[in-house]
Amino acid sequence: MGQIAVAVVGLASAVQGFYLPGVAPRAYVKGELLPLLVNRLDSTESILPYDYYHFDFCEMGESADEVTAKPKVGAKVSENLGQILLGERIRHSPYEIRMREDMYCQPLCRRQYKFDDAKSKKKYKLLSNAIKKDYMQHWIIDNLPAVECTSNCRGGVEYHEQPFYRLGFPVGCAIGEAQKSMTICTVNTISNMYPEEVFINNHVDIVIDFHESTEFTGARIVGVQISPRSIKHKSATEVDCGHEVDPQPFVLSKDKKELDLVYTYSVAFRPSALKWASRWDSYLQSAESTSIHWFSIVNSLIIVVFLSGMIGVVLVRTLHKDISRYNSADQGEDAQEEFGWKLVHGDVFRPPGAAMLLSVLLGTGTQLSIMLVVTLIFACLGFLSPATRGGLMTSMLVMYVLLGTPAGFVSSRIYKMFGGEQWKSNVMATAFLVPSVVFAIFFVLNLILWSKQSSAAVPFGTLVALVLMWFCVSVPLTFFGAYLGFKRPAIEHPVRTNAIPRQIPPQSLYTQFIPGVLMGGVLPFGCIFIQLFFILNSIWGHKLYYVFGFLFLVFSILMITVIESTILLCYFHLCAENYHWWWRAFLASGACTIYMFIYAIMFYFRRMEVDGSINLILYVGYTAVMGLLFWVMTGTIGFFGCFAFVRKIYSVVKVD
Repeated sequence: MGQIAVAVVGLASAVQGFYLPGVAPRAYVKGELLPLLVNRLDSTESILPYDYYHFDFCEMGESADEVTAKPKVGAKVSENLGQILLGERIRHSPYEIRMREDMYCQPLCRRQYKFDDAKSKKKYKLLSNAIKKDYMQHWIIDNLPAVECTSNCRGGVEYHEQPFYRLGFPVGCAIGEAQKSMTICTVNTISNMYPEEVFINNHVDIVIDFHESTEFTGARIVGVQISPRSIKHKSATEVDCGHEVDPQPFVLSKDKKELDLVYTYSVAFRPSALKWASRWDSYLQSAESTSIHWFSIVNSLIIVVFLSGMIGVVLVRTLHKDISRYNSADQGEDAQEEFGWKLVHGDVFRPPGAAMLLSVLLGTGTQLSIMLVVTLIFACLGFLSPATRGGLMTSMLVMYVLLGTPAGFVSSRIYKMFGGEQWKSNVMATAFLVPSVVFAIFFVLNLILWSKQSSAAVPFGTLVALVLMWFCVSVPLTFFGAYLGFKRPAIEHPVRTNAIPRQIPPQSLYTQFIPGVLMGGVLPFGCIFIQLFFILNSIWGHKLYYVFGFLFLVFSILMITVIESTILLCYFHLCAENYHWWWRAFLASGACTIYMFIYAIMFYFRRMEVDGSINLILYVGYTAVMGLLFWVMTGTIGFFGCFAFVRKIYSVVKVD
């Protein structure tokens, strides 16, 4: 099991300032070994990622000669908790690259496949299926992921002439009936003259950009570009990496019972004016996506302005008139029967049904909300850069575990306000209910991944570590928070509650429970659906997501929209003499999760190219986990906004 890193930020070099872990610059002198690390293989046509050595690639200690040393899988690189949960499996590779030493057509290893050999045939099928499903290899040099240029590789001055890079490079390519994706074959002369449909990229041209300066000794790596090719070498001793060489068909059948394959690579170093601090720019910058993100912000702001206008009308005009009319109704001849939301003042703070469950969800929602806000702030400040692999996931888990105290405190305070007395059950449910549901779903999905030998399957040791963090850190902190909450006096309401509940009159359509809840999620979802597309595309399209500034703005707008829409619906329900607002406020504010889940399912069938029941189960399972946490968080935010609103309006109105 990889080493679990729980520290998100650290200090290094007091003289030169502080660096984030894993992103301190390093200069290499000429001839120094550059470790080439290999990561998992993933595909946009499958949710299942795999370890690099799950396939029959070259291993450590091999050579292209007939007599080879016994190969062994590359040593593991220590990984943090986030990397393990995200399925990253970083290993050392057999490629030997030395700083500023170019190499041309260097043999690496040899592979032979025989149709009559069951073990050999199994290895062949794994690679063949990986090629057909467009699996991508991901390499790392100096903590910088290798990219492949897919268009405008020469670049230019104008924006439309800028090169376009994608992370990783394909295992091979498939043409004809075997082609299932839009991957462009990068071999030289593939055409209809070749009856074969599958070709393997057994050669890579590695171009490493370096930057030199008088400020430091040596040179720093500022770019790694891979150009894969399929080359049919004559033999292990006669390799030719010219651009006119025929491609290597990857075919093993009854007609062709043997397949001889040689892996080669070339390395070229080129100086660059790009500074080390800007080496991630080509990965992260995109003018088109930036404009769309701004469109998302503008769209969300329009919705907020619209809602704020409605809230302003309700609060400044209608609600102000209501309070003035109610307070003047008790004076002499103007006395009249109570009506509207004042009529239910004796029942509006009556404890709801399932009060313990509501208090537990509110405590967990507080924990999730604080975790997300703090994580986004650190991400916006640059502490969670892409160079700190797994840092975002690790920080979120650590923050969640350490925020058990607010969860227990809020849950106990709300439960005591409802008049609950089973404080032991309350604190136990706060500590275990939502985490248990999430862990149960995660465990079932992990069993599926384990059965498929996917690298996304979390090792047993990591599962034990997660349980220990939960039981040894989060649970005690939750108990401590609950202790502090129950010690404090119960929250007092501005009006007294009647002994006998008032009968609720028949409700119109929009104030009924289900329509009212569904309406509560429409506008919040309208704020996030554009950003949701980028998030889903980043998660399932295996792309970098680093627009945390936009995400923080959208999240802030989402919170405002959720609070305002919940207040508006709550006011309408109270005016209709419906005082059952506790659960309705929570469910209405969390209803945008329903539309988010529907949108995610539509994204799966319309945007993703995956198929098969296993992929669907994994997708629905992970989406359900994210939806559950999002529902609890938004429900909590809307509830407390509505709770403050209700307390405020009943504290300023005169009640006999």
